[in-house]
Amino acid sequence: MILYHSSQQIVEFPEIRLQRYNKDFYFGFYCTNIESQAIRWATRFDGKGFISEYDYVPNNELNIKQFTDMSEEWLDFIVDCRLGKPHNFDIVEGPMANDTIFNYVQDFADKKISREAFWTLAKLNRPTHQISFHSARALATLTFISGREVTNEE
Repeated sequence: MILYHSSQQIVEFPEIRLQRYNKDFYFGFYCTNIESQAIRWATRFDGKGFISEYDYVPNNELNIKQFTDMSEEWLDFIVDCRLGKPHNFDIVEGPMANDTIFNYVQDFADKKISREAFWTLAKLNRPTHQISFHSARALATLTFISGREVTNEE
């Protein structure tokens, strides 16, 4: 399977970086199988960026959590991760809480909206995909293919 990583540089050697803010599936190296989504994320700040392309070969010996769609379990998992609760999965895959969805997730986590209101709002967004790698063994499933600069005109 081909995966794409968005960045401000080509990433030949993926690594897990601890950052200031927790992400959907906690700290990890994030990719997507949707090239147009990768381009949108790479160019979101100043209209240009880079995407790196990898060959991903799943390893069934890893501890993998997969969400096929936005579900109650997915929502609770994202809220926990965004609040800083770690997990023990090597790889987590599922829909992405994009900027709009993230605002709904945050409102739900802050108890500003109900669970029912979250689902009503979330249904209005287009499908997304993310897969995050949380261990060295997980990163070993990726083989760098190439990288290129992209613009928001693509």
